[in-house]
Amino acid sequence: MNFPQMTLIKQTFDRSRVEDIPATVAAELERIGVRSKVKPGQKVAITAGSRGIANVAVVTKAVVDFMKGCGAEPFIFPAMGSHAAAIAEKQKDLLGVYGISEESMGCPILSTMEVDEIGRNPDGLPIFLDKYARTADHIVVINRVKPHTKFEGAIESGLMKMMAIGMGKRHGADLYHKACIQFGMNRVIETVGLIVMDKCPVLCGLGLVENGYDETAIIRAVLPGDLVEEEEKLLLDARRLMARIPFSDIDLLIIDEMGKNISGTGMDTNVTGVNRDILGDFSSEPRTKRLFVRDLTPESEGNAVGIGLADFTTTRLVNKIDKKKTYINCLTGISPEKAAIPMHFDSDRDCVTAAINCLGMVKPEEVRIVHLRNTLALEKLNVSKAYLPEIEKREDLEIIGQWQTLAFGPDQNLISPF
Repeated sequence: MNFPQMTLIKQTFDRSRVEDIPATVAAELERIGVRSKVKPGQKVAITAGSRGIANVAVVTKAVVDFMKGCGAEPFIFPAMGSHAAAIAEKQKDLLGVYGISEESMGCPILSTMEVDEIGRNPDGLPIFLDKYARTADHIVVINRVKPHTKFEGAIESGLMKMMAIGMGKRHGADLYHKACIQFGMNRVIETVGLIVMDKCPVLCGLGLVENGYDETAIIRAVLPGDLVEEEEKLLLDARRLMARIPFSDIDLLIIDEMGKNISGTGMDTNVTGVNRDILGDFSSEPRTKRLFVRDLTPESEGNAVGIGLADFTTTRLVNKIDKKKTYINCLTGISPEKAAIPMHFDSDRDCVTAAINCLGMVKPEEVRIVHLRNTLALEKLNVSKAYLPEIEKREDLEIIGQWQTLAFGPDQNLISPF
């Protein structure tokens, strides 16, 4: 088969970013008057999620240090629903992958899957809270605010979702995902989050927004009374700053790696344009005909949720899948389709050949291919020559490589330019 010529291009994004993260965290907490609300000796529970958020360890350490400066006794607790196979010790270990450990943070990490019921929402759903967080005098919620991969709304992935699905551990995550089918994700997250703030000592939220270079662009501290309104604003900022593939139509999207440290669905559906869910098939631009994912990140520890959104993958990726972790995550999210193993081959060449043969009557050398490292790394893309007319019209796109045929090594696997 004749493969198309490819070259590296570079995208230019808005590079607004926070230069001094610890100082900004402290200034934000001072701005909303946190110091006056925390008394010496009080216990402050600080959330830590399961995502690969930019500078998450730096941000979390800055909050810990601020609370110590107030004379408080901070501790961190995993707020990640059923992730890490819903095992307390494994959730603590996962935080270590992101640089959050008792040694690096200088405070205890208290991990449990036990919860207390703290009330019910208007639809009668019981609301759960981590047992350790329940004993604290204050709770600080830290999370990245971004478009969700499962639904659309004024509030999506962020502080409110953390309070519902993250802080509710597996009990909350299981129940709320099921309830979303009847009541909608927006209603469940907002009603549960509001009651958590009403019934629990939530001191503040710290919303993080990233730019297109996977850097911290915004850090915003918010009081409970302002949290809904401020999170809606942060989501608009996140949409504006988010990196995307610059083309509307893709014949074949090749992704080097997927994983939970990259996206909740392994590959961000807002980037790939490919999604399938019981809540609806809301695929959007880019319009991707075939998706081939090559490998699974080590940080994902075998959790391959989202693999079912690919058309093709490799035997090496399939061999890395931890079925238990993947199944627990997918069943908790009411998304069994995202654990389905696609057609897979021993080499990348076989995968690419099969994908191109499933595109219809298009000449292989004219196929529109976009090749990226992962859905967080979109500054540099490897693209086929069919995109040249579009590239030449765009001031935000620059060709930085040489045109050459899609390259495979002696093992018949792609030679990645990233």
